[in-house]
Amino acid sequence: MHKPLVTALALATSLFVSGCAMLEPRVPEVAPAIPAEWPLPPTTSADANPPATAAAQPQMDPGATPVADVGWRDFFVDPRLEQLIAQALENNRDLRVAVLNVERARSQYRIQRADRVPSLGVSAELQRTGGDAPVTDLYTAGLGIAQFELDLFGRVRSLSHAALQSYFASAESRRAAQLSLVAEVANTYLALAADQELLRVTEARLANQQAAFDLTEKRFELGALSALDVNQARTTVETARSDVARFAGQVAQDINALTLLVGDTLDPALLPTRFEPAVSGLAGLPAGLPSSVLLRRPDVMSAEHRLLAANANIGAARAAFFPSISLTGSIGSASDELSGLFKSGNGVWSFMPQINLPIFQGGRLRANLGMATADRDIALAEYEKSIQSGFREVADALALSKTLAQQRIAQEALLQAATRTNELSQARYDAGLDSYLTLLITQRTLYDAQQSLVATLLAEQANRVTLYKVLGGGWVEGQ
Repeated sequence: MHKPLVTALALATSLFVSGCAMLEPRVPEVAPAIPAEWPLPPTTSADANPPATAAAQPQMDPGATPVADVGWRDFFVDPRLEQLIAQALENNRDLRVAVLNVERARSQYRIQRADRVPSLGVSAELQRTGGDAPVTDLYTAGLGIAQFELDLFGRVRSLSHAALQSYFASAESRRAAQLSLVAEVANTYLALAADQELLRVTEARLANQQAAFDLTEKRFELGALSALDVNQARTTVETARSDVARFAGQVAQDINALTLLVGDTLDPALLPTRFEPAVSGLAGLPAGLPSSVLLRRPDVMSAEHRLLAANANIGAARAAFFPSISLTGSIGSASDELSGLFKSGNGVWSFMPQINLPIFQGGRLRANLGMATADRDIALAEYEKSIQSGFREVADALALSKTLAQQRIAQEALLQAATRTNELSQARYDAGLDSYLTLLITQRTLYDAQQSLVATLLAEQANRVTLYKVLGGGWVEGQ
């Protein structure tokens, strides 16, 4: 009667001492080799603010709230864009896959963690034997554990640690996917608004050129103009008609892309009606922002967790060189009659420890350790590269913040000059002082200036969205 108690005590003692040793190496030092500060001052000067149409939009104080903590509802001020982003976060299939990958990684971790505790099970069995001898029956029932490994050298704990870090990496990857989706929806929304603006500009140009062509034909019929002038006017009409068709196609493609990102049917009321140069409410970044903010980016944090998981696998590979002990045992009762199975005096128990000592494996264990070490070094290099890539993305966005603002100011001045030049050229042509070719050149210059300004405004605002994304913001929704 005392032997089952002794067995239970032995099992409890084994559980207590299991996992006492860990063979994981120290995580190697990370040396991404990036400057402590950005190569350009991380701020936008007064001339780099959005145009006057954006001045009335609410501005935020980024010095009070870290960029990574600024919710996308606080960053974007267009309510239609906010609703589209909310729909995309709910319905986008790529993000749904990322969320399911997190659930899968969590389940894998729970499976691996379960190996650290014994699995208890109840079993009942009937064994009937016969032959030349009379047929006999043996009924057994018991509670036991099977093949529970005593984690003396931390192999199971290392595998559990690796699975946990992989789960954390999947969670950060889901955050990165959400951040990318928010930025992609915003950029597609901006592109759609810009293409709609270009379509309106082109349609207005087509209407003007068609009216000018009709007037040119009448003047040609009266003998005031040559056939060359008529054909030149027709050329501008057909060019404008071609541009209208091209921009109409781009608008349709933008709507299709936005529909795919949102993952549901688009409400026409949520589409932009005009090009708003300001979609975000984030003011210029504070001066002296350190490059260490990159460590909060979800893709960088995911790479860090993958490094920790690979390092834990080295501990498991090292532990495989040492002996392993597995325990199998059960407590129950046995009887040759089912009715007497649970009567007193029929108790049975079994205790079967097993030790495995690797002697010759053909180099398998050393190769596994070498592979685990190489995986750790690869993860380290990828972690360092993720930091370097993030630094470059932020530096590029900072460099463009000021240059795009300067380009916009120049484009606005160019548009004003081209508009005035076209007005003067039209007056001189009407007075018979200039040829129709001169007028066409000024009209084309005005048209190009209008298109270039829209493209610059789009690039400037898209760069602000990119800067917000590469600094790790946009994944927390403001309350």
